[in-house]
Amino acid sequence: MATPPIRKLPKNFLWGFATASFQIEGSSDVDGRGKSIWDDFAKIPGKTLDGKNGDVATDSYRLWKEDLALLADYGVKAYRFSISWSRIIPLGGRDDPVNPKGIEFYSKLIDALLENGITPFVTLYHWDLPQALHDRYGGWLNKDEIVKDYVNYTRICFEAFGDRVKHWLTINEPWCVAILGYGRGVFAPGRSSDRERSPEGDSSTEPWIVGHSIIFAHANAVKLYREQFKPTQKGQIGITLNGDWAMPYDDNLENVDAAQHALDFAIGTSDSIHLGHYPPYMREVLGNRMPDFTADEWAIVKGSSDFYGMNTYTTNLCRAGGDDEFQGNVDYTFTRPDGTQLGTQAHSAWLQDYPEGFRHLLNYLWKRYKLPIFVTENGFSVKGENDMPLEQVLKDNDRIHYFQGTTASLINTIHDDGVDIRSYFPWSFLDNFEWADGYSTRFGVTYVDYETQKRYPKDSAKWLIKVRFCSEIF
Repeated sequence: MATPPIRKLPKNFLWGFATASFQIEGSSDVDGRGKSIWDDFAKIPGKTLDGKNGDVATDSYRLWKEDLALLADYGVKAYRFSISWSRIIPLGGRDDPVNPKGIEFYSKLIDALLENGITPFVTLYHWDLPQALHDRYGGWLNKDEIVKDYVNYTRICFEAFGDRVKHWLTINEPWCVAILGYGRGVFAPGRSSDRERSPEGDSSTEPWIVGHSIIFAHANAVKLYREQFKPTQKGQIGITLNGDWAMPYDDNLENVDAAQHALDFAIGTSDSIHLGHYPPYMREVLGNRMPDFTADEWAIVKGSSDFYGMNTYTTNLCRAGGDDEFQGNVDYTFTRPDGTQLGTQAHSAWLQDYPEGFRHLLNYLWKRYKLPIFVTENGFSVKGENDMPLEQVLKDNDRIHYFQGTTASLINTIHDDGVDIRSYFPWSFLDNFEWADGYSTRFGVTYVDYETQKRYPKDSAKWLIKVRFCSEIF
């Protein structure tokens, strides 16, 4: 019997790991960096689970050469990282001075990546708005001002790095910025209608205003790049959106509709960017609280991404009758009607292992938008990992099981379903500052001892390296 052929990944497929500036860099007041909205927010008692902040993180601003050497040892083809806006323009604004030390840092990192055969995949905004812009005019709440300042910042990055960077992400996860920062109030700047959580904010309106501003800022940055930089730099640019697969709890028609409603709210941003309108269900629920663009603005927004950037982690079983507007008034659960769990529970309460959902979501996005898909985040936090002895931490079998499932789904989706997928970036290269969870939740394939900053490859990293070099998913 003939041996079945190895199912190779596409020739130019980008396989690597992902990080974000505030989560790893530290050195918050070094070389002219200005504050972001996360600097002071993380220091407010109760805002992070362990009471810790991002002043040091994984010290990667100082240890970037060691991190680069580890990436090279891992044999990755690409590395997704983000640029700190307030490291480039400490006060953030279009009339504020540029920090040459910030330009120099990222320029050296990009050069070193390329020298090691690693493609830089750059996120321009990963949640760290300059604090000065929030103080000056409300940041993302002021569409007219923030769009001008954001586009100016991106112009500086395109000019400084675009001769070498050919893959750009404008903004990471608008839903998280808007809902978690201005609705639930659990992320910076922490605005919410809940007065026990925040002294100011309106959860019924501000998240939608912020999301609207983000979409328009993204679209204008893409317009700038396409008109002034792409003809010579020849790069690709788009946005990356979070969104997990939504599966009906059962065959009840109300629950089937609920699953679609959940998707409408979770990835409704993508309809505006790729289809030129918001999902009708969002407008039905939000009414006049849902901002709209003018015809001229929609002309800028529609089609403003060269690809679909996809951050996804899990699948939710969906039932009608929920009361959480941010989830489309859909009730989420991991418990099936027969009482069994959908998959292995992660440390993060919102995450279980269900690779079949990953494949369903890839197919849904491909059929809906007909654009190449770049998977820019996908990962698993092992339950209780932060409290385990090192020897046990490194044997992260639950994370390996997760990646076995998602990578098998990935290769099957490419070969059997014909979906055009061009990258896979597991989250994350390193354990790091996990936002409101502080350092208590670990997603890294590399363990970081935060006392010594020593890095230890976990078994999941070794498994992913094996898959990468075999170009085969087992």
